[in-house]
Amino acid sequence: MILLESHNYIIYTTLADKALKPSSLDVQFVDFDGVRFHLSTPDRKTVLVLSMNIRCWDELVRYGVHDILQREYGPLLKSAPENDYNVSLEIDLEQLPPEGEQRDAFFKGLALLKRNALAAPFELGFQAQKQLEATGSGQGDLTALHYRDEEVIYVQASSDRVTVIFSTMFREETDRVFGKLFLQEFVDARRLPTIQSAPQVLYTTRDPPLEIRHLPGLSDSEDVGYVTFVLFPRHFANAIVASTTITHIQLFRDYLHYHIKCSKAYMHSRMRHRVSEFQKVLNRAKTEQAIVERKTVT
Repeated sequence: MILLESHNYIIYTTLADKALKPSSLDVQFVDFDGVRFHLSTPDRKTVLVLSMNIRCWDELVRYGVHDILQREYGPLLKSAPENDYNVSLEIDLEQLPPEGEQRDAFFKGLALLKRNALAAPFELGFQAQKQLEATGSGQGDLTALHYRDEEVIYVQASSDRVTVIFSTMFREETDRVFGKLFLQEFVDARRLPTIQSAPQVLYTTRDPPLEIRHLPGLSDSEDVGYVTFVLFPRHFANAIVASTTITHIQLFRDYLHYHIKCSKAYMHSRMRHRVSEFQKVLNRAKTEQAIVERKTVT
């Protein structure tokens, strides 16, 4: 099973390369979820500017993304982001941490820019759950994150849990079948004794879960599926566990569709191999016509 990396590999490798050999740079690329990045050296070769544009930035601002980015990057944050981008970081290659684990961790932290920004609604939900747990009842506000076209992440806290709902779009009939099989494996795997503490996973098609059924504009077509994760306090008991939970749950949608595509590619390759083997069998099965020399009667 292939697991996707939580950090952006292009950012990580580019920063590591430029730290060894500074040079002029101007590169733009797109990550999962359509998030755009820009790495450049606008002033001098030893100062890199990393900028990010994400479609749900306005919602993230309401959920406290500025506080999280200030906590994670502090003085690296530029007061005014680059044009057409939501946030910019300025990295001075002459003031990097010492080589080794410290520098590697520094570069990975920068490569987690998208992950840290998208953590805002989850951290808000975890904080709301602790407050509701102290009071003993009630439900928190339902936060919605429109991180993709026609796809939304909903987060809602209650006194004993945090519910995370993914609405995902399956464009093809085969994707719906593969997606249902994958999600059924999530449900069945939780029955194993070794992973009883894993979050509960629920999957529905067309009919949205009760937590969001009152929202207007929800699609009820067969192309839409809803995946619900139920996170209990043990899944965000401390800062380290909460950080790991946020990282893994953010990658769920990319993980699901990535493995659907890998499965379809594998099945197509097996089908092509099977057809090739059948053609060989048919070629060997062709009978040769005997050539008989005919003579006239004399």
